[in-house]
Amino acid sequence: MTSATVSDRPDYGADREVVELCSELIRFDTTNYGNGKSNGERGAAEYVAAKLDEVGIESTIYESEPGRASLVAHWEGEDEEAGPLLVHGHLDVVPADPKDWKVDPFAGEIFDGCVWGRGAVDMKDFDAMVLSVVRARQRAGVKPRRPVRLVFTADEEAGGLYGAQWLIKNHPETVADCTEGIGEVGGFSLTVKDDLRLYLIETAEKGMNWMRLKARGTAGHGSMVNNDNAVTNLVEAVTRIGNHEWPLRVTPTVREFLKTLEDVLGTELDPDDMTQTLGKLGSFSRMFGATIRNTANPTMLNAGYKVNVIPGDAEAHVDGRFLPGYEDEFFATIDELLGDKVQRETVIEDIALETEYSGDLVEAMKACLAAEDPQSRTAPLLMSGGTDAKSWSRLGVRCFGFVPLQLPPDLDFMGMFHGIDERVPTASLEFGSRVLDRFFDQA
Repeated sequence: MTSATVSDRPDYGADREVVELCSELIRFDTTNYGNGKSNGERGAAEYVAAKLDEVGIESTIYESEPGRASLVAHWEGEDEEAGPLLVHGHLDVVPADPKDWKVDPFAGEIFDGCVWGRGAVDMKDFDAMVLSVVRARQRAGVKPRRPVRLVFTADEEAGGLYGAQWLIKNHPETVADCTEGIGEVGGFSLTVKDDLRLYLIETAEKGMNWMRLKARGTAGHGSMVNNDNAVTNLVEAVTRIGNHEWPLRVTPTVREFLKTLEDVLGTELDPDDMTQTLGKLGSFSRMFGATIRNTANPTMLNAGYKVNVIPGDAEAHVDGRFLPGYEDEFFATIDELLGDKVQRETVIEDIALETEYSGDLVEAMKACLAAEDPQSRTAPLLMSGGTDAKSWSRLGVRCFGFVPLQLPPDLDFMGMFHGIDERVPTASLEFGSRVLDRFFDQA
């Protein structure tokens, strides 16, 4: 029995529960503050386990630390001999200050056609879509074409040290047999014109190095002349890094993206003249800029303890991101900008990724999107941030970002990530569930 033969049954609907599930997941405050501090993901993991258990899917919860829970489940496929497909989402979210929001960020309110709250797009929307589809298919007795490994992780928002990275180091058997995987961030639509939407499938991610900068100097009285001031040494280095103009670099993913966009827009976009090309991209240039250069943004400063005391040391933190193939260039530049009075140490680091925009899985994504949205086109995306895909790739899993969402043209979707009043349209959730339902038949 396939999804096509059961979709007309009144008791079957891949998108039937998704809005409710998303709202309920948001109500679990799984705030991740970084540096190992978190409200914990255990409650959300137990919720997912219960929802899977209700339809006959057993799961295992792993704790890296008390409360830092990740869940793994095996969903049987029609062809159990095929390599399992990894479907991964994370349960943690970044902090949200309620006073900045229109609504309680952890109430999961539904109004104005959206589910509101922290995690609505990052990424409890996908968690809910997966659960909705799995539960509908299990109730109808409809297996996916191949086995699926469902993984819901802790700590993605802080680099995965207590989640995906911990799993691959301590329980690699949970995903080691998977050949391909899908997770955040791609699959969402950008409206190019009234009769055309471009869906971006993530095939590449920048690498990351979150670094701590340390400057040491001569401590002393604030009224004295001091030519070895740690604060001055640090701030000068931080300013050089923050003001540095990184050279434009074009990766294979970006070249393929530009090729598609050139055809869609009917405008020549020369990947070897990115200055001119950026001027032609209009609104696309905003999300595109960080995908064609390394970046290093100072984010935190810490020095001193009294106004009339020159401290002997000062610290800063920098969020560094490098393109696939340009890691060496990134670190050589950073070290040159630091000078000889400031040292760096790595807080969290992870690799860059890039896979080809081709293969049966990509074709399945295209076909399933087109079936639900005949006005769709797809293109590859290089993501400026990072996901748990970095961890899975270390075990040989070929990963894609595919969270299918047909979005309103006026929604600043990328601004929803870690933003105030984060929300996802209910119609987009339902669309994504229907696409995933088709995808599990074809993937």
